[in-house]
Formats: sequence, C-alpha cells, structure tokens
Amino acid sequence: MSQANSEFIPVRIAVLTISSRRGEDDDTSGHYLRDSAQEAGHRVVAKAIVAENLYIIRAQVSEWIARDDVQAILINGGTGFTEGDCAPEALSPLFDREIAGFGEVFRMLSFEEIGTSTLQSRAIAGIANSTLIFAMPGSTKACRTAWENIIAPQLDARTRPCNFHPHLKG
Repeated sequence: MSQANSEFIPVRIAVLTISSRRGEDDDTSGHYLRDSAQEAGHRVVAKAIVAENLYIIRAQVSEWIARDDVQAILINGGTGFTEGDCAPEALSPLFDREIAGFGEVFRMLSFEEIGTSTLQSRAIAGIANSTLIFAMPGSTKACRTAWENIIAPQLDARTRPCNFHPHLKG
C-alpha cells in the first residue's frame, strides 16, 4: 500500500477531555479539537469529558478503541505533573505501539512557545487496535500546537513521505 494518497480521506475521530473541572459549556480545548477536525474535513463521531481518574479514562478510551467507527482519538488534559494528571499512566497499557516521536516533537515545538516549562508536558501517543491515540496538554494553545503542526498533517493521507493513514482500521 502506498504511503501517501493523492486525495483527502476523512478520518473518524473521537475527542476526549480529561478534567474534573470542565463541562461541555467551557470545554474550550475539546471544542477546538472537534471544530478543527471538522473544518479539516474529518468526521467527529464521539466526544466526551471524563474525570481525572485512571480507570475512567482507560474505560472510555478502551470503548472507543473497540469501536469500528473510531479511527483516531484526540485527548486533551491529564498530561502534566499536578495531582490527578494520569493520562500517560492510563493510556500506556492500552498501546500496541507507542509513537514516541509525538511527545518529542510536541515538546520541541512547545519549547519555542513556553521555554523549559515544556519539560512538564507528558504528551504521549500510540496506536491500539489500529486506532491512533494522541494525548496532549489541556490548554487550547497546546492543542493548537499539536493539531496544526503534528496531528492534522499526519491524519492527512496526502502527507508525504508518509502519514498514519495506512495504519488505521478501515
């Protein structure tokens, strides 16, 4: 199978906000990710907000990984060092493969914006059951950095020399 396609192919995406304080009305980062994915031509098939709890996070993500209509999961929040930040611990056991480069590139880009504070970002990504999972900090600015510079291009089948499209479930 070719690594890049000549036409845009929409990805079916779920958006998860990890927060014990946010609700649908003030979920600015979740709304940003949902809206950006839709504006890019992708289909958002699910959206949820869950509490900062390892098992609740893992249960929601596991449900989406098992679904045939979810090809990628965009997660915001829970990646820092404050009490309750447990996204990496919740997600890592679910990965069939980790995408180490996501965290590395995110922190590199973030360094240009926030300096050494980027050390406290534990942004992480992986693939499970042919479902891409990207977890980034909860700030809308961090979500914008991740979406525009890393995630959107890698979800686009036209990106050369390679993208994640060939690795997604059908």
